[in-house]
Order: sequence, then structure tokens, then C-alpha cells
Amino acid sequence: MTNPLDLPFETEEMLTGLRPWIETESPTFDGAAVNRMMDVVQHDLAILGARTERIPSPMGLGDSLRAEMPHPKAGEGGILLLGHMDTVHPIGTLAKLPYKREGELCYGPGLMDMKGGNYVYLDALRKLLAAGIETPLPVTVLFTPDEEIGTPATRRLIEEEAKRHKYILVPEPARPDGGAVIGRYAIARFNLQTRGRPSHAGWALSEGRSAIAEMAKAVGTIEGMTTEDCTFSLGVFHAGQWVNCVSSVCDAEVLTMAKTQEQLDAGVEKMMALNSDEGDVIMEIRRGVTRPVWEPDQPGTMAMLKLAQEIGGELGIEITGSSAGGGSDGNFTGFLGLPTLDSIGVRGKGLHTLQEHIYVDSLTERAKLAAGLFCRLTA
Repeated sequence: MTNPLDLPFETEEMLTGLRPWIETESPTFDGAAVNRMMDVVQHDLAILGARTERIPSPMGLGDSLRAEMPHPKAGEGGILLLGHMDTVHPIGTLAKLPYKREGELCYGPGLMDMKGGNYVYLDALRKLLAAGIETPLPVTVLFTPDEEIGTPATRRLIEEEAKRHKYILVPEPARPDGGAVIGRYAIARFNLQTRGRPSHAGWALSEGRSAIAEMAKAVGTIEGMTTEDCTFSLGVFHAGQWVNCVSSVCDAEVLTMAKTQEQLDAGVEKMMALNSDEGDVIMEIRRGVTRPVWEPDQPGTMAMLKLAQEIGGELGIEITGSSAGGGSDGNFTGFLGLPTLDSIGVRGKGLHTLQEHIYVDSLTERAKLAAGLFCRLTA
């Protein structure tokens, strides 16, 4: 049997295959754009002989894509490859961040988070099929459309699918040292709204009560609650339409991240305590989607990490394992106690920015890691 680590992964071939993925922009809130991305991926999976299925979103977002790879035991619980195809980059980002290679770096929106990792793991399956190598366990692929907004539409789909499998692989970007994630901090989101009193800003300014001004005061208060173990960040702020009107409504969103469930609960309590219906401007806070704490050191996950480290040793790379922030759909599967190995995708920097890029040499490196995991994860 051919050693899966010796399969002929070609960097240029992988870059060519990745290009249409990156040039198909897929921001979460544009369901049609995400579906165009799912079309591209579904086509690639169909070529591999996978049995594919599109699952509509119950919230009007893009579809999810589930695929069973060719295998005598296809449909039985085995390995779940779990990733998302939505990005934070709006349509038109390619004009500022085009897909391009500069030496050992390759740039593009969503390339690091996480289309690069998803592609690499599919390429590993492609090469295994071409070489006639049958994985011990069947592989199911699930790509979702809403991870970047906390997975409000597909959490249940992910959890129920994951429960049918023995192992979950999540090719989110590797940690800065190239290591994997074996636990994740908790994340909660909040929707804030201040409601004031409108007036003409030039003629009757004193009669108005600005919702914007009240929300602006809250920014310092909220972000000032940040500690090393529990952070608060206001990242969305919407208000006003006419400069000559005192704004009566302002909406904002806050993200809180905590290392433990107890710290998250305390953070949630602090946020909810800011609700106020006193005075001339009302502050209303509603809790949004939450990612639960995925506690590290679970036996099944640690066994997967040990296997990844053994494969890494054969490839000449070190793969550490630790808890991390950031949140991913691995929070859900890890929280359920299912063996989950996260952040085993490509290496790079600048995710969620206009400098998002990957290290080109991580493509073949991670493809070989993927091939090894697919072939050595057994019942």
C-alpha cells in the first residue's frame, strides 16, 4: 500500500484549484453569493464521485452542503470533515485583495479562513481516491454558510451530524505556531439598542435626546469591562440617516469571549445589567448566539492530537495542541464530548483583514497531514 504521506501533492496544482474558490466571494449575509460558492464546491465533490446534498437554511442564509465520499461503508459513522464556506469579506473585496501569489505567500479573501483548509482536505481525499487507497472509515463532508456570524442557522445540523461520527476534523487555520486546537473558549454575542427622542438638529436640538450619544458612552463602559480572562468588543454600530436629525435609534453588536463557562456567565451578567429604561434614552440589550466552552484534554481529542503529532513527526513538523479563542464550529462538537481536532488547516496571517494570506508551503504540508489522518483514524 502506498504511504499516504508520499502522495504526489503539487503546490501549483493546488493553487490553480484554489483560485476559483477564492474568486467566488461568499460573505455570510449574501445567501446567493454563498450558494454560488457551494455550487463550485459541489461540482468539485461530484467529480470525485461523492453523493452530495444541499440543505436550505431555515433563516434565509446560504445552503449547507453535505457529501458522502465514495466508500463501501458510506453512510455509516466515520470521519466528519467540518468547515464553513462563508467569509467576512463583502462582495468587491477582490478589487482590494485580489487572489495573488507573491513568493511564498498567497493572498485572497477567505483563503486563510477557511477555504484554504477546506480545499486542502478535499485535495487529500482526491489524491487518496486517485491512488486507490481506501480509508479505514468512511468520510462525510459538511460545509456550512454561517460560521462567521456564530452559526445561528446550522448549529443543530452540525451537532446531529457530528453525533453520527467517531471523529471530527475541522480545518480552520492553524495556530500561529502551526499547532492544533483541542479546546476553545466560550463566546457570546449581544444585540444592543438605544432609543432616544428625535428632533431637528439645527432648529430644536435641545428637544432631542440622542441615541447615538448614549451608545457612544456605552462603548467605553463595555470595552472597559475587558479582563485577561473575559473580553468585550463592540464591533457593529448602526445609526442615523440625516445629519440634521437627532438620531432616535442606534443599534450595535458586542462580542464577549471567556476562557471558562463561569467567566462567560459573569460577563453575560455584566452585559445584561446595562439594560436601562430610566432617563430619556432607553438601553435594551438582548443576548444573541453563544458558543459553549469546549474543555480541553478530552480523551478522544487527545488521542487524535497524538496521532497528528506522530504524523507531523514523520513530516518533520511539530504540532502542538492547546485551547484557543476565536470560536469555531468545533466549539459545538467539542462541547458534546465528541473527539474533535480543530485548526489543522493552512498556516497564514491576517485573517479577517485586507492582508489575509497563507504560507504556500503549508498547502502540501497540511494535505499530507490530512491524508495521514484520513488513513490512520480507525474504529
